[in-house]
Amino acid sequence: MSSIDQIQELDRRWADAEQRGDVAALEALTTDDFTLVGPLGFVLDRQQWLQRYRDGDLVTSSLRWDDVEVREYDGAAVAVGRHTQEASYRGTPADGSFRATHIAVRRDGQWLLAGMHLSPIGGPPPFARPSEG
Repeated sequence: MSSIDQIQELDRRWADAEQRGDVAALEALTTDDFTLVGPLGFVLDRQQWLQRYRDGDLVTSSLRWDDVEVREYDGAAVAVGRHTQEASYRGTPADGSFRATHIAVRRDGQWLLAGMHLSPIGGPPPFARPSEG
C-alpha cells in the first residue's frame, strides 16, 4: 500500500472514529501533541479535543471527508479536503461544511494525525473574483 493510500486510510479511520465518538480509536490515530484549529479559530490540544467526546458534549451523527488531495513530504503529509458534518455541541447544532487541512506524520512506520485546521467554505473575496465587462 502506498503512503498516499495509507494516509487516505488513516483519514477514513479518523472520520469513522469521530462519528462513533470512539475516544480510544482517536487517541490511537493521533500524536500526543495533536492540535485542532476549529472553524472559528479556537485551538484545542489533544486532551481538550478528546474530552468533548468523553463528556458527551460533542455528538457527531454524520461526517464525510471528501474532495481530498494528499501531498507527501519526508515523513509528513498534508491532506486538504472537505469536512461535512451533522453534529451538535451540548445540544446546539454544529452542522457545517468546512475546508480542512490534515497534517500527518510518520512515526515508527505508522501514519498519525498531528493536526487539523478547519475553515468555513465561502466564495472568493471581491479582489479575486473575475471582473465583469
